[in-house]
Amino acid sequence: MKQIVMRYLKPYFPRMGVGFVIKFIGTIMDLGIPYILAYIIDTVIPLEDRGLVLRWGSVMVMCSLLAVSFNITANRMASKVASDATESIRHDLFAKTMGLSNARTDYFTKPSLISRMTSDTYNMHQMLGRMQRLGVRAPILLIGGLCVTFTLDPMMACVLLAVLPLLGVITVYVSKRSIPMYGGLQEANDRFVRMVREDISGIRVIKALSKTDYETGKFRDINREVVERERRNGMVMAVIDPSMNILLNLGLVGVILVGAWRVHVGISEVGKILAFTTYFTIILNAMMSLAKMFTVMSKAIASGNRIWEVLESEEGMEALETSEAAELTGETAHASAVDAAAAGLEIGEKDALGNEAALEQASGIDGQSDIEICFDHVSFSYLKNGDPNIKDLSFRIKKGETLGIIGEIGSGKSTIINLLMRLYDADQGRVLVAGRDVRSYEPGEFKKKFGVVFQNDTIFEDTIAGNVTLGREMNREQIREALVHAQAGEFVENRDDKEAEALSIKGANLSGGQKQRVLIARALAAKPEILILDDSSSALDYRTDARLRQDIREHFRDTTLVIVAQRVSSIRSADHILVLEDGSPIGYGTHEALMRNCELYREIARSQMGDGGEEEVPV
Repeated sequence: MKQIVMRYLKPYFPRMGVGFVIKFIGTIMDLGIPYILAYIIDTVIPLEDRGLVLRWGSVMVMCSLLAVSFNITANRMASKVASDATESIRHDLFAKTMGLSNARTDYFTKPSLISRMTSDTYNMHQMLGRMQRLGVRAPILLIGGLCVTFTLDPMMACVLLAVLPLLGVITVYVSKRSIPMYGGLQEANDRFVRMVREDISGIRVIKALSKTDYETGKFRDINREVVERERRNGMVMAVIDPSMNILLNLGLVGVILVGAWRVHVGISEVGKILAFTTYFTIILNAMMSLAKMFTVMSKAIASGNRIWEVLESEEGMEALETSEAAELTGETAHASAVDAAAAGLEIGEKDALGNEAALEQASGIDGQSDIEICFDHVSFSYLKNGDPNIKDLSFRIKKGETLGIIGEIGSGKSTIINLLMRLYDADQGRVLVAGRDVRSYEPGEFKKKFGVVFQNDTIFEDTIAGNVTLGREMNREQIREALVHAQAGEFVENRDDKEAEALSIKGANLSGGQKQRVLIARALAAKPEILILDDSSSALDYRTDARLRQDIREHFRDTTLVIVAQRVSSIRSADHILVLEDGSPIGYGTHEALMRNCELYREIARSQMGDGGEEEVPV
């Protein structure tokens, strides 16, 4: 919390200093009014000089006008500082979130990041605004009011002062309890946001399976937890206001009793008693404002700690130091590629090509410099100390070749893509691209090599052209060319506004196949060195899928292609096909070799394409 305040308020310290001076002057004007009133009652009125009364009355009016104008000006400046600082916090938090590695995103969870970006930054905005308004004014009123009362009558001021330590003890006690409670409340809100997000996204499935009552029950439970935490927090914070009212009212009773006695014996005046009651009201309001400040501060401290946790989080995907990168990509890179190829092809008796052929093919790449992708004994698990999702995986792909990856659901196909693009780092082994360890690249440089269509990829609420370019500098011809190669040209031409038509959120006004073609066009538009299609043709009919693959072969010959597919027809013409089972490679080779030697691949092919597994879909 302290770090956030210092980092984001430091540029505004000069403006805040000016605002503090203005607020200080306005507050002093407020404090002077009761003192002038007491002077008029006790000193000026007994002189029976109407002109003198009017002059001092004019001074009171002037003080009131100055107090109003100065306080309004200071409050406007405080609001501007709070808004600008919060804007900077949100910007940095969003930029940091966009730069987090997938592992760090999984650690924080997406609903929690959304909550930190919205409700936590709102709490910070409230705190920054009130800190400058009430945080400056209330202490001045409190301390100034006490000082003025001591100049009026020290005896009565001591009566009022006696209750303040008790108020301080209550405030500190409540604050210590409330800060961790608000942290727990924000965590409960994270779970609440996560459930609402999931249910809204899956509302069609919930309705289709008649699970509305079930999900409503789950919502009721998490909603009850949030309400219960809010109630407990409210009950703790509710102690402050009644306690202050009781103690300060008792103090007021004491002041009136002592003041009445002192007036009775002739050692005090009526004007001072009136001024004391006014100052008492000022002090009471100041204490109430400080109590509200503690409530806001409790929320802001909990929120600030959550925001700072993200801002200071290591992204985890920075490039290695130059010396480390050189070690990874120097003279040993070639040997690593050879070992990887041999290991990838040597997968025991189930190997599609057999061990002898594997070793022969592996030794054949010695001295070559065109290896584009190489996995070298890679193992990886999404969970720390959990079962590996990928186990000792090795293979290599030359530039311009096509790798097909197939296997059952959960076999690790998409995990290979995540490791290849360095969305996660391998636990063991190395991943090389163009002869360099992926960890040796700068993130921006590395990502430009890829064009990718993920499973369940996102269509943004933008035009078709905007979804293809995604902010990249491309002319109309490049957009049209990408759409044509993705087999989207025809359906775009048939739309009224064509590629300029605005799409709904998540492409709700497109069919499944149309969405996938727009996504593929996005991946093709920048003519990437490596094109990754992660189950991106599942919604395409066989003929469109075949035309797409043929178009990519003809117009992207130098592009290395990685296809993750459920259909054998989508990968049967690939130069290499990797068959996975439970994260382990059980087959690697061409379609024909796998049909002979890999039982799982043969079963998949026959179930989809008949006993021969050789039917070709006409183009």
